[in-house]
Amino acid sequence: MVSVYRWRLAPDGYATRRQLRALDLRPGGQDVAAQLERPRRRRGPLVAYLYRIDLAKPVWPMTPARWAALAKANRARRICPQCRTDAGYVIPASLGTCVPCASPSTSPRSA
Repeated sequence: MVSVYRWRLAPDGYATRRQLRALDLRPGGQDVAAQLERPRRRRGPLVAYLYRIDLAKPVWPMTPARWAALAKANRARRICPQCRTDAGYVIPASLGTCVPCASPSTSPRSA
């Protein structure tokens, strides 16, 4: 059974995934050691899972191949699927295309 603590009352030695990452650590395959619960009025409580810091392992280092893959993925997010040009920014998922393609009536390209 996992220990349950109230929000902000967990003992030292436990951390969430984000807190571990800030310390350059990862859970490393360990099971959830405890959980925090923050009560809410009309819904179920918010839950945060905690891991033991002493069992955490260091994060994997970024290799040149991983840096290249990340750069390629970010570059692909900048290419407009409609006009196939580099927008110079990450295409918003809400639009799905670059701003000039999303609103062609106000586009400077149509002139």
